[in-house]
Amino acid sequence: MELAKVGGLIGALALMSGAAAAQESHGEITYAKEVSRIIQENCQGCHQPGQIGPMSFMSYEEVRPWAPLIQLRVKNREMPPYQYDKDVGVQHLKGDWRLDQKDIDTIVAWVDQGAPFGNAEDLPPEVVFPEVGEWRLAAELGPPDHTVKTSPWDVPAEGQDLWWRPEVDAGLTESRCIKAVETLPSKAAHGSTHHANSHFVVQNEDGEWVRGDRLSEFAFGKLGEMVPEGACRKVPAGSKVGWEVHYYPDGNAVPNDQVTVGIWYHDEEDNFDEDSAYRQDLRAYNLNGGGDFLIPPNGTLMTQGFHSFDHPVRIDSWQPHMHLRGVAMSLEVFDPKTGRREVLSQASSWNAGWNHSHTYEDGYQPLVPAGSTLILTAWYDNTANNPRNPDPNVWVGAGQRTTDEMSHAWIAITHLDQEGYDDMLAKQKKLLESEAMVAGGAQ
Repeated sequence: MELAKVGGLIGALALMSGAAAAQESHGEITYAKEVSRIIQENCQGCHQPGQIGPMSFMSYEEVRPWAPLIQLRVKNREMPPYQYDKDVGVQHLKGDWRLDQKDIDTIVAWVDQGAPFGNAEDLPPEVVFPEVGEWRLAAELGPPDHTVKTSPWDVPAEGQDLWWRPEVDAGLTESRCIKAVETLPSKAAHGSTHHANSHFVVQNEDGEWVRGDRLSEFAFGKLGEMVPEGACRKVPAGSKVGWEVHYYPDGNAVPNDQVTVGIWYHDEEDNFDEDSAYRQDLRAYNLNGGGDFLIPPNGTLMTQGFHSFDHPVRIDSWQPHMHLRGVAMSLEVFDPKTGRREVLSQASSWNAGWNHSHTYEDGYQPLVPAGSTLILTAWYDNTANNPRNPDPNVWVGAGQRTTDEMSHAWIAITHLDQEGYDDMLAKQKKLLESEAMVAGGAQ
């Protein structure tokens, strides 16, 4: 028998043996009964026609050719894309895209078994997903109560980074607390809208228009922001909205493009008490003092930033922001009274293609006592080992362009008084004790 045929036979026998072992360990796993539900809940939102996934996973016929790659990416926790370490820091997160280990094991075993289809009667009902250009928070909240658009801007098909910074009359006639906010690029310019930040423009005592608090922040991959219970991010009555939109042409010319921000307010059914709510704001917390830095060719860099408060705070969300050389960031807190330093969150495999606002579940948000220091650390890789590095042979400095670097984190913080801090800390302690008792009883 020819050597190639022998090798082919050995390979086939090995695959059959692996499939048999997987089936014996997990039982028969099929696309229709188990895997389709995992794909539907965790993949199809992006992997469908017209969305950002490079291939569609809406049927078995579309999934099957990619089964080995799906297995590899899922096993390595590269997909779904959610860069947040699973064994460091706070693990109770809203909108957490990470797969449970059980689902990972199911997909791995399914592919090892040969990726069988199964019985069509076991398929779940189809899900209708929001299209590009539709409000994604609307599925839970309905359409936004108020929308604000940028003034039009012509996006060219080709060219370098572009910035559009208009101020627009917002039609905001009353001061209200925000329940949720989402920034929505147009469908046509979805691929070229790198980021779109918005802030309020208010009048000071002299009647001059000045920059106020931030309304929202958007970068590619981000869903939106939900303001947690007991917090108020307020819309100032009579304010304008200022925009900072960063376009990077993607080959599609879009005339008169507009980015829209949608605002949802609390209603009577929420039983929201604005008078007792604590003020929340969203800010960019800089590393390296917000100053300049340089990453050498074929080199690496670490930057840090330190931020303290003279009052207690609650951290509601954390979102690293770097560009193509950024690979990791962490958030720590240091309490000088105890000398304790604790990692709150960490993303060790960060990816500029996905900007997630890691929002902590209610009751589990980090509580930071007055006088403590937040420590932000970021790591950069300008070598050929970084697969997203466009050119490891150049110096890379801080700047606004996609090929420059940035070094900050967007953090939503609720500002507390001592009474509120003590009350939240006591509730959190009971919650964690109860959780530990349940976990102990399950062992």
